[in-house]
Amino acid sequence: MERWINGLMDTLGAPGAGLAIALENLFPPLPSEVILPMAGFASATGRIDLIAALLWTTAGSVVGALALYGVGALLGRERTIAVARRLPLVKVSDIERTEAWFGRHGTKAVFFGRMVPIFRSLISVPAGVERMPLPVFLGLTTLGSAIWNTVFVLAGYALGDNWEQVSHYVSLYSKVVLVVAVGAVVAFVGVRVFKPGTGARRS
Repeated sequence: MERWINGLMDTLGAPGAGLAIALENLFPPLPSEVILPMAGFASATGRIDLIAALLWTTAGSVVGALALYGVGALLGRERTIAVARRLPLVKVSDIERTEAWFGRHGTKAVFFGRMVPIFRSLISVPAGVERMPLPVFLGLTTLGSAIWNTVFVLAGYALGDNWEQVSHYVSLYSKVVLVVAVGAVVAFVGVRVFKPGTGARRS
């Protein structure tokens, strides 16, 4: 992974870091906590310009998020409900509650979601489904991404050869987020399966 990211930056410069971040948005297993500190380290060694690294990685975040917003917009509400009808344990009312929640908190979700691993990519899809006004989506995504990217690019720049320390701590943060997400899914399934009248009966 590190060799591939280094190769992109060696070949394309700062746009290579932006391309890697755009792909990270589309394929969350690609870790921004590795790409961004590496871009900062490359800036510290003079391989790429620091300001260019910040601008290109933010542009990459916006492009990747915009692509997923487009997926959500193409999917639309009706198709989302049709998919929900086919999923076990999921009800149309779940989608309606999610819509209501997004209507109240969507702007905060898009902004702060850009700073949460895994969700930083996924949050763009419901924004597209709900057709959040594009200027609002782009503004919130740009601002949230700029904050996240700047913190980790500058951390890599400051730490130099020790940039991997950033990846270590953010990896722990990502694992906590993943455990919480899995726990929420397990709780949801448990309620649906064992709650009387919605699934298997209690013994």
